[in-house]
Amino acid sequence: MGEEVDRQVFSREDRARYREKVRRSLDVFAAMLRESRFDFEKPMTGLEIELNLVDAHTDPAMRNAQVLAAIANPAFQTELGQFNIEINVAPRQLARGGLTDFELDVRASLNAAEVQAQTAGAHMVMIGILPTLRLEHLTLGSLSDNPRYALLNEQIFAARGEDLYIRIDGVERLAATADTVAPEAACTSTQFHLQVSPEQFPQVWNAAQAVAGIQVALGANSPFLFGRELWRETRIPLFEQATDTRSEEIKTQGVRPRVWFGERWITSVFDLFEENVRYFPALLPICTDEEPEEALARGETPNLGELRLHNGTIYRWNRPVYDVVAGMPHLRVENRVLPAGPTVVDTLANGAFYFGVVKMLAEAERPIWSQMSFSAAEENFHTGAQHGIGAQLYWPGLGYLPTTELVLRRLLPLAHEGLAQWGVGAAERDRLLGVIEGRCLAGRNGAAWQVETLRGVENRGHVDRPSALRGVLERYIPLMHSNTPVHEWPTE
Repeated sequence: MGEEVDRQVFSREDRARYREKVRRSLDVFAAMLRESRFDFEKPMTGLEIELNLVDAHTDPAMRNAQVLAAIANPAFQTELGQFNIEINVAPRQLARGGLTDFELDVRASLNAAEVQAQTAGAHMVMIGILPTLRLEHLTLGSLSDNPRYALLNEQIFAARGEDLYIRIDGVERLAATADTVAPEAACTSTQFHLQVSPEQFPQVWNAAQAVAGIQVALGANSPFLFGRELWRETRIPLFEQATDTRSEEIKTQGVRPRVWFGERWITSVFDLFEENVRYFPALLPICTDEEPEEALARGETPNLGELRLHNGTIYRWNRPVYDVVAGMPHLRVENRVLPAGPTVVDTLANGAFYFGVVKMLAEAERPIWSQMSFSAAEENFHTGAQHGIGAQLYWPGLGYLPTTELVLRRLLPLAHEGLAQWGVGAAERDRLLGVIEGRCLAGRNGAAWQVETLRGVENRGHVDRPSALRGVLERYIPLMHSNTPVHEWPTE
């Protein structure tokens, strides 16, 4: 999303040319799929983590430009809000200690970056939504100084034709209005990337969709927004509403949202890109000079810039990615369902669970998506987001049961076997999946800890909600740095 673009005004001719170029690119992509021109022999995995910046009072620090200048590391990049940055971790294989290498790399990078961030008057926090965030922090002026974000803001509101309305009914209720996309910046996530072959892609994507509700229930870490206790993973409904280009009338007509779980199991990666072109008008109709048919005819790898840019403005929770590295094209599933934090070890435990379970589900003789409806997977997703680790979720052959029971009885053994097939050693599997097991036995993830801690702060003294939430974050930050799994955190 942070890709640089030139600020510009789009004409009707720009939109018509872009639509035609995207459709031509889709045809070229189809030809490439038929010819199997993709790199997948040694599949790589990747990791991105979005971070919040806070000041000495734990309020959002609008200083990402200064922080990035101080860090001076290309692995750290800008994000939508001035109080956000992102770290992109170098991709690697899971075999022979890959997950542990991810953990060590992220910890070392974040520790070094935290030292530099402090010189710019900020601290970094891995958390889904800052408890101290208020609506007045989210204005046009809080967007990062990148023309792409200003363009997206303009185009989304031009499509909507009205202000943004945020309505979330959870433990408490929230109703708010915004005239920019800045509320999206409240949502900071962890993204896992998995490189796959064109033939494997539909099975892996379907498996990722099937397990998304369990992921978000286990990893929820965003229970508060604008001082209200809402969903355990409030990031999900907030992100769905904060980038919605549809007016109320358009919604009732059944037009698809740009933040989208999807509506069906797929049989090819082409299905997703074709849906993008068929259902969604361009937000950023920017054309490149590449002629994709000519590039393909010359034996070159087309960049398909228009198709990729269009895909980047459609926010699927499991997004298809086409990319070109060293002249070779490849496909990835980008898993975007999880929030940031609470710790690096929690993050990599979530990754171990995801990579292991998805491998087994994708390669099962009887696919999970032949046993459950797509609507059941979507219901799990929103139920897991609303109720977190206490959610009751559906699983074929088991019916509705507690998330913790489903994970302990059925999915953790699958994750162990899947990681073994990836080449992950027994000690590494036991350590990281032991974090998931401990979380289930304790019934505590990041969201549960935050809510429990808030109750304790409010019960100990007569403090208002903003002060109590500040107290939660003040306790959270040192525990985050300890890298102790969240289920072991004290609440007093």
